[in-house]
Amino acid sequence: MESHRLISVDLVRGWVMILMALDHVRWFFSDATFSPTDLEHTSAALFFTRWVTHFCAPAFIFLAGASAFLSTARGTSRPVLARYLLTRGLWLVLLEITAVHLAWSFSFDIKEIYLGVLWAIGWSMVALSGLIYLPRPVLAALGLAMIATHNLADGIGLDRFTNGDGSLSTIGWLVSVLHIPHRPISYPLIPWVGVMMVGYAFGPILQMQRKSAFRVMTATGFALLGAFLVLRASNVYGDPVPWSAQPSPLFSVLSFLNTRKYPPSLLYLLMTLGPTLLLLAWCPRNPGPISRCLVTFGRVPLFFYLVHLYLIHGLVLAVAYVQGQDVTAYLTSFSDFPEGWGFSLPVVYGCWLGVVLLLYPLCRAFARFKARHHGRWWTGYI
Repeated sequence: MESHRLISVDLVRGWVMILMALDHVRWFFSDATFSPTDLEHTSAALFFTRWVTHFCAPAFIFLAGASAFLSTARGTSRPVLARYLLTRGLWLVLLEITAVHLAWSFSFDIKEIYLGVLWAIGWSMVALSGLIYLPRPVLAALGLAMIATHNLADGIGLDRFTNGDGSLSTIGWLVSVLHIPHRPISYPLIPWVGVMMVGYAFGPILQMQRKSAFRVMTATGFALLGAFLVLRASNVYGDPVPWSAQPSPLFSVLSFLNTRKYPPSLLYLLMTLGPTLLLLAWCPRNPGPISRCLVTFGRVPLFFYLVHLYLIHGLVLAVAYVQGQDVTAYLTSFSDFPEGWGFSLPVVYGCWLGVVLLLYPLCRAFARFKARHHGRWWTGYI
């Protein structure tokens, strides 16, 4: 039971890592000059290329919370776990503003910094380091309340919190950190902290006997999907942008699925966490070759994340060089790449496949390195 439980978590985490790579390859290599979820300009293929990657952050943050709980089952005391979450969280925040920033932009220009997913995961861990001392039902209730109610604040705008010159006030920056994206903050902390709290509270389900865990996760997953369908169809609550009928039935479906990610709405989280639980429940008992590859990725998520960003941006430089372009023009964020850069969606998918294939031997070697040094304090930070 122990082995299968951990393999299931790593398998799902590995799956969302390669989906994340698809999203980032698209950012760097696509020739689309508009948002893939802009229904006035997008195609169904481009929309779903973006939409399928919506599962990444919710699944990863939820599983980070669950993994924190599972560490207590392996004998980690609460004080030790709290200290680890605190230091690991601060480490991730530091990586966000250094190594990750450099990977995205190949520049040390602080004006190009965006505080993204590692920022959100890091501060969520810092918050969880104190919250784990609460009774688990209380922790679960607080996390669920944060997820369910934060859309009540959708009507609040940052224009309410500005100075006389139009810049954000101190309270305005606090509101941005917590809930409203504003450069450089692309991942406000609410409700991501709540997702990690719920993941931690869900941890004991993963310790159940396989059949019991399957029933609970399957029922919960379908319940979340059912809640999404009902709330989304009603257009009453749960997302700041209601869906609407479009000129074609297919695009009406796209509108229905087009929920807000920044910050993640209640409907966005219902739509993504439901299938995540179903996937976790239905993981094979005996993984085949592909599943074993996913498990390898899932065991070294931070290594994967850092290396794949440098690899993708490095491939951009290589392609630009082969095309005879000025490579220095690409030593910046993808949003500032020269006009005319980019490729069609089939090429994007080919680049993604190439990135994943290149990453696998690196991740396998690093996973073996971590296994050989299991028990060392530093292995939990890489």
